[in-house]
Amino acid sequence: MKDRCLLILMLATLWSFLVGFNYYVPQQPAFILLMGFVAGYTILINIAYKHQRRKLKKKPIQEDTSYKPFVSIMVPCHCEELVISETIENILALDYENFELILIDDRSTDNTAAVLTQYEENYPRKIKAMIRPMSAFPGKSAVLNEAFELSKGEVICVFDADARIKPDFLNRILPKLAPKDVGAVQARKVVSNRDFNFLTRCQDNEMALDSHFQCGRDSIKGAVELRGNGQLIKREALLSVGGWNNHTITDDLDLSTKLHLNRWDVRFCLGVEVYEEGVLTFGALIKQRRRWIEGSVRRYLDYFGKMLTSKTISLFARLDMLAYIAEFLLPIWLVSECIMQTVKCIEGQQNNMMSSFALAIGLGFFFFAGLLYSLRRYKNLSYWQTFKQSVETAIYVVVFWSPLVIFIIPKIIFTTRSMDWGKTDHGTLVTAEEKETQPQEV
Repeated sequence: MKDRCLLILMLATLWSFLVGFNYYVPQQPAFILLMGFVAGYTILINIAYKHQRRKLKKKPIQEDTSYKPFVSIMVPCHCEELVISETIENILALDYENFELILIDDRSTDNTAAVLTQYEENYPRKIKAMIRPMSAFPGKSAVLNEAFELSKGEVICVFDADARIKPDFLNRILPKLAPKDVGAVQARKVVSNRDFNFLTRCQDNEMALDSHFQCGRDSIKGAVELRGNGQLIKREALLSVGGWNNHTITDDLDLSTKLHLNRWDVRFCLGVEVYEEGVLTFGALIKQRRRWIEGSVRRYLDYFGKMLTSKTISLFARLDMLAYIAEFLLPIWLVSECIMQTVKCIEGQQNNMMSSFALAIGLGFFFFAGLLYSLRRYKNLSYWQTFKQSVETAIYVVVFWSPLVIFIIPKIIFTTRSMDWGKTDHGTLVTAEEKETQPQEV
């Protein structure tokens, strides 16, 4: 109930602000103010990132390569028989000896449990298999909390069931976790089936843009976020925040916020990648992003008071969090503004409909500018492909993301919180390729 009231209060404040601007302030300054805030934040993190890079070129940080803790690698699995064997073999190929692999079957209805048990029998010193009963509490957080109790590692590493990494993954990322104030580190996520179709290409481009923003947030000591797959957390940090939150549908975002509120630094490691499958269809993508958006909004509502009043969180991290709340308010602003201007137009009053359209175009240009830099830097595309894919991905982000935010807001207000976390299906690429190779019936 508390989160609903807070969300309603935030919306009422936003609408009051909009009405005030419409009646007492010319429309153009309102538009300039909003886009100026977005542009100002973007410029800040870009300047900070470039300054950090120049600084590191002149005086590189001497990382502690001697930091070799025992690592507990956890892989939650729910109906993952199509991909989990290859994932396990990939992890076992790590050139880091000091680790254990904990495989957790979360109430699967296929043969996942049998696959995990067989691997435990084949590698008894390296692998532990944990089979959760059908009556177990749902959600990835509950899975990880139960596995955490069995783990021995000083560092906990979490992978999704479709993760693919290079053998030197741990050797390259662990030095980022060595400083005492660093509680967690996130690897850069890359879509492994990028070239399958338009959607997978846009998802990979979207992840490149996210990496760009994560680098910027890291450079200002902002609120860098964990992304679930390819994340490492110190046991000490996890214990200090009480582990994962069983009542969230986005375990990674919730944990990120708790770590920042407890004065732990979260770092982003650009140079170390974790590969994962992009979803192949619009239906699967909507299911996945609905969970991401709802979990992120609920996370901000749950911790909003602490974000404003906490004496432990840094100023930059607090401002960074508040800036990212704006990404969920922008679509509400845009739709509300269009409705208000349409009503004025129908009533024959003076309206500023063009400014509303300009706001939508400005929002798209914000993503477009970030994509231009991200795709050129991280994907090494040609100038033409960079421009073309930046345009299509910016349109994809605005058109796909905005309606989902509009849908999620009333869902939070009018429905009860549930643990319907909308698991992402893995192995769909294998299934799709098998269908393509099957002979067609005449």
